[in-house]
Amino acid sequence: MYEHDVIVVGAGGAGLRAAIAAQEAGADVAMVTKLHPVRSHTGAAEGGINAALRDGDSWEDHAYDTMKGSDYLGDAPAVEALCKESPEEVITLEHWGMPFSREEDGRVSQRPFGGLSFPRTTYAGAETGHQMLHTMYEQVVKRGIQVYDEWHVMDLAVSDEEDPSERTCHGVVAYDIQSGEISGFRATGGVILATGGMGQVFDHTTNAVANTGDGVAMAYRAGVPMEDMEFIQFHPTTLPSTGVLISEGVRGEGGILYNAEGERFMFEHGYANNDGELASRDVVSRAELTEVNEGRGIEDEYVHLDMRHLGEERIIDRLENILHLAEDFEGADGLTEPMPVKPGQHYAMGGIETDEHGATCIDGLYAAGECACASVHGANRLGGNALPELIVFGKRAGYHAAGKDLGEAEIPTGKTGDYEVADYEFEVELGEVAGSDPAAADGGAVATDGDAVLSATVERQREFVETLMAREGRNHAEIRSRVQRTMTDNVNVFRAEPGLKEALVDLREAREAYQDVAVSDPSRTFNTDLIHTMETRNVLDIAEALTMGALARNEFRGAHWRQENQIRDDENWLKHTLVSWNDGEPELWYKPTILEGENKTYEPKVRSY
Repeated sequence: MYEHDVIVVGAGGAGLRAAIAAQEAGADVAMVTKLHPVRSHTGAAEGGINAALRDGDSWEDHAYDTMKGSDYLGDAPAVEALCKESPEEVITLEHWGMPFSREEDGRVSQRPFGGLSFPRTTYAGAETGHQMLHTMYEQVVKRGIQVYDEWHVMDLAVSDEEDPSERTCHGVVAYDIQSGEISGFRATGGVILATGGMGQVFDHTTNAVANTGDGVAMAYRAGVPMEDMEFIQFHPTTLPSTGVLISEGVRGEGGILYNAEGERFMFEHGYANNDGELASRDVVSRAELTEVNEGRGIEDEYVHLDMRHLGEERIIDRLENILHLAEDFEGADGLTEPMPVKPGQHYAMGGIETDEHGATCIDGLYAAGECACASVHGANRLGGNALPELIVFGKRAGYHAAGKDLGEAEIPTGKTGDYEVADYEFEVELGEVAGSDPAAADGGAVATDGDAVLSATVERQREFVETLMAREGRNHAEIRSRVQRTMTDNVNVFRAEPGLKEALVDLREAREAYQDVAVSDPSRTFNTDLIHTMETRNVLDIAEALTMGALARNEFRGAHWRQENQIRDDENWLKHTLVSWNDGEPELWYKPTILEGENKTYEPKVRSY
């Protein structure tokens, strides 16, 4: 067993910032990560970091833009924390040596991004996330923070009180990918989940293969609700053959979208008469798919993104890696021809329910970054708001887990205060399959003493692995592929009741098939088949919760479009969706959105661009 004050699970932007903050607050910190830190998916973020740094801009304007972009489903305390603290965090990164792009007068460059009323997106070329990741990893190395590299965290060691809000997280259990060792990691102060996104729920995604929502699923099974899982962002500019991201920075610099008829459709077809290509991402994605569905797409699949008019000097200076991506994956030379693009799954607005300090309803368990939902992004995230979320809420979670007083949280967690159980009958059985064997069942630890809880969890995970390795059965890949196909077909940009119901049936069949899953590779070292099999369970749980929320929410808000009701229904749906595991029986419930900020109340208005 390994022991530290604070255990950070994941080593992307949020995890690195959390570890640095906890160490600054005096804690003995360790990071447990299935990827080397600089291989984390934060490195794929291209566009930039929103921060109100210039004269004429303010955190209040940034907060208003963020709340408007969220379609008024963001929680004001979290939104305002993001916008107030982002400038300081950007300056901190600059002091740590992050190589931001700069103006001729030496100031950090900022450019326009979708949904912003001011060009407040700071950037480092079109590889901002890559530079941010390396800058913070340098700090981790400098400070001597322990990193357990290529350890896959399998489960949380949580006590088993009936009420999740009375439970305590004592650590995690992880599998050493190199040796096959399964060990416990005791956290005497707290565990911070920073495991990133869950794009592998879909088959066309900008996310890496490693983004399987591990932290969200583990917290869910431990008793923490998933919040607003139906809100999935589909980025409008991904390469058709791979899902590789083409930065919003291309449009921020002046890139133009055209359909097969050469029309600048964002304006000519009235999708966004004022902002055009710089409308929010959900608006642009729906516009592109509408063009394709109405026969104006290129090869009935994509549209064109053109940046040739920007000139070679500007493109090379600010967007050089975009040229390489388009050439390498599509054979398109962005200097002389337009690039093919189409919407692809990009980001999860929902995740592990937390307050604005990163704390969950389980004592000692925190979450930050894309795996968490405070809620900063509500129903739709603005471009340039993901990276500041990592550093602002990573820092907050690190401080809080290390014992620093951040004041009383305004956002409640768990079933407290004003909540309502959903009045919706699903037509298919959900959750754990009756009679689940140890490879699929969870079960809480019987003990409440920290060491005993951790030991029991370790033994349960060892049994889990032995069962998978010893028996004959299905390969996880066919099950995951079925999940990805039905999610892409039925829970995509455009959603309709029959398709959502079909997806739940498909997911039930996939969950039943998982009862017979097995690992054919007998090795104990670098066994990717075993790792992917464990990840597929997480993909299943997330896909089900996501689809439950999408089916029940009969309105059109942000990234969630419903064929049956294409209006935003504030009277009935200005509230967050929560899904709780309840010992294997998912329960859907709601809590109100917090629109009261520090100095104002954010009144819902028509969201137009």
